[in-house]
Amino acid sequence: ASPATPAAAQPTQPPTPAALSASETAAVARIATTLGKRYPNPAAAEKAGYVRYTNEDDTGAISYADRQWDSTFEDRPSQLWYDVNGRLLGADYSVLVAEHPTPPTLFGIAPARFFEENAHIHYVVRNPDGSLTYSRAVGAKKYAAAGLDPQHPTAAGLVKVGAVDSPDRVATVFLFPHIWDVTIWVLPNPDGAFADKNPNVKPAQTPSPTDMH
Repeated sequence: ASPATPAAAQPTQPPTPAALSASETAAVARIATTLGKRYPNPAAAEKAGYVRYTNEDDTGAISYADRQWDSTFEDRPSQLWYDVNGRLLGADYSVLVAEHPTPPTLFGIAPARFFEENAHIHYVVRNPDGSLTYSRAVGAKKYAAAGLDPQHPTAAGLVKVGAVDSPDRVATVFLFPHIWDVTIWVLPNPDGAFADKNPNVKPAQTPSPTDMH
């Protein structure tokens, strides 16, 4: 995911070259311009089919996923992240490990920028007062061990594994598959577009880690 990956699904980070290549510098500039115009705020992301699934994390980012995971086009990242005020911060691009056994070269970005994310299932809980609880997840292996298909998770399946007490409580559920992923800050970052954090972005409140059921 974006920097909001649950602890039980932390990515395997390969060595990353520090300096951006010419093709990476050009890619970041194109992506920042394109995404800034197309998805300037969460409402634009949601209109385009993205769904919010996390709380603000320790980088100050709230993540939205398109649930497609195969980043064929620069203008359609697999994830977008915003701060609590709706400012676009960055994006993830990804490809399925099942289709790409090794890290890809994508849009001029070096393979070493990509890290591996293990499969898990994210869901959003609808509370009795109408509010939503984000940053909830179930391991894909645990879901499968209950005799369920992690490729097609359901609200009823979340009840079966004990994640929720009623399918009516589930606002969103989707598989976050086994992917190669790269995170890119589109907000200018003095530490670099591929850095883990951006010193210009501070969490508005105490970060809330993902609750892995």
